[in-house]
Amino acid sequence: MDISVVVPLFNEDESLPELTAWIDKVMVENSFTYEVILVDDGSTDKSWDVIEALRANNPAIKGIKFRRNYGKSAALNVGFEATQGDIVITMDADLQDSPDEIPELYRRIKDEKLDLVSGWKKKRYDPITKTIPTKLFNAATRKMSGIELNDFNCGLKAYRCDVVKTIEVYGEMHRYIPVIAKWAGFSKIAEQVVEHRARKYGTTKFGFSRFINGFLDLLSIFFVGKFGKRPMHFFGSLGVLSFFIGIIMSLYILIEKKILIWQGLAYRDVTQQPLFYLSLVAIVVGSQMFLAGFIAELLSRNAPERNQYLIEKELK
Repeated sequence: MDISVVVPLFNEDESLPELTAWIDKVMVENSFTYEVILVDDGSTDKSWDVIEALRANNPAIKGIKFRRNYGKSAALNVGFEATQGDIVITMDADLQDSPDEIPELYRRIKDEKLDLVSGWKKKRYDPITKTIPTKLFNAATRKMSGIELNDFNCGLKAYRCDVVKTIEVYGEMHRYIPVIAKWAGFSKIAEQVVEHRARKYGTTKFGFSRFINGFLDLLSIFFVGKFGKRPMHFFGSLGVLSFFIGIIMSLYILIEKKILIWQGLAYRDVTQQPLFYLSLVAIVVGSQMFLAGFIAELLSRNAPERNQYLIEKELK
């Protein structure tokens, strides 16, 4: 199979018929063999009924329905597991992504031997409350990851199949899939300017909580990517540094007291000096961080139940 299109959705019953018809038209015109995997993230409207009706008329359409809302990352992760195509395309269900971009994305992955091509919505129709946080996140992610992309969070992306079968997406980390792919060893990442169409149906799912969650997930990706396989290097280094700072301060206090006694000068008891308590805190914190790093080395980062989602229905 040439292409798998993964479409995560939540309450998008109005846009699905138009979107799937558009995708089918593009695929037929370019003689692609394809499948469309619609992942219903616990919609409360008639999205699943629409998916069932679309499936009845087009066997290339497949559906996965979550029992409740888990989020876009969960929908993408489950969709990736179900793909069978050589190239995987992701796009949003709200018709802001154009299926007409698919042939060029496919060509670049095939001809340029790329691992991932990320869309760049250079001209956007989003409100300023969404565009400003997006620009901040893109700048921070570029700085921390070293990946020169202008739009990490664009829903329209293309992947080689082994990329989506390797990476793991959870939380709000769909925003940083290029970073996850790079840490997994897929470094051939490029960008393509794509059309951003004005929203035709429904309302945006963007909220302030995603701003906070996105920042926390960015820190998580940075830490896991750099220290996920060697947490002792992070916690242990800080722990040892804190411990020795505490020891040095303690020795300074004791040596100072001995010198004052030897010279017959007035001195304060060790417990009367604020520096003593700072050194004690540094020693305790250092010991705890070292132990945290040691325990983290013993534990697997990947809990077996982390990406288990309750699927109510599925169409294959």
